[in-house]
Order: sequence, then C-alpha cells, then structure tokens
Amino acid sequence: MPDMLVKLYDLPPLTPALVVAARHGGMIRRALRDDQSSAVAWVRARFPSWVAETEAAFSRSPITCFVALREQMIVGFACYDATCPNFFGPTGVDEACRGVGIGRALLLAALHAQREQGYAYSIIGGVGPASYYADAVGAVVIEGSTPGIYAERHKESGRA
Repeated sequence: MPDMLVKLYDLPPLTPALVVAARHGGMIRRALRDDQSSAVAWVRARFPSWVAETEAAFSRSPITCFVALREQMIVGFACYDATCPNFFGPTGVDEACRGVGIGRALLLAALHAQREQGYAYSIIGGVGPASYYADAVGAVVIEGSTPGIYAERHKESGRA
C-alpha cells in the first residue's frame, strides 16, 4: 500500500464537512485528555493494530486525535503526527456510521489542524482506499513509497 501526499495549502473548507457530519448525528472535535481511555478502548475493539499510534496521539500537545461523537459515544477517530511527524492517520469510523460524511469530516479536521501547525504537506501512510483520498482532498500517490515507514511491521507480520 503506497503513501499519498496532500497539499495542505489547497484543502477543501472544513465547515461544510462538519455540517454534513452533524446532519447525520456526528459531532467532530479534538479529543480531550478525558477521552483517552474510551478512545483507546474503542480503537482496540475495532482497529487493534492502531492502538499504539492512537496512544501516541494522546501524548502530544496539543492532542493530535480528533473524535466523532454520536449521542456522546465515539463513532470514529482520526490522528495525525502519531506514526511520524507530518503523517495523517490512523483513522477509522464505525461500520454503521460509514458513508455519511463523518470520515471525511474527521480527515479534514486533522488535515486543517496540521496546516494550522505550519505544515504545507501531509503524508497519508500506507493507504488502502487511494481513490477516496484522491477524491476527498486531492491526495496523490508517492511513487516508490510501498511499504515505506511500515516496512519493518510488514516483515514482522510476513506481509513484506
């Protein structure tokens, strides 16, 4: 799976994505310290291989994790600067909440936060749905980036 590059100075606006997510009951916000236990437990239950990166996002200041809440329950998350500085991810949305704009709102919230921190570009590491990121934020594949930063993880799991 290749890495992708996003121009942070040419992002779609965040507010319309937040409005769409809200219409479907998703409220997006930067995670708080009080969210750490529930967010990590939520990720562990649905995306166990991303727990360490999610914990890393809570160790940053500011916290580099956004959460999507529906009726005060976490239904999605997006981290940045967790794997490496200037990287977006990991991210995930509960299966029952996919396809209604919550994931896109999380993506844009995290990318806008990176831009506000002074980055010009973001790297989306080891993407699965490349067409999704290309359509959502104009991301382009970084040629020769497979397996990239995840090479050692792939060797350990036998996927390299």
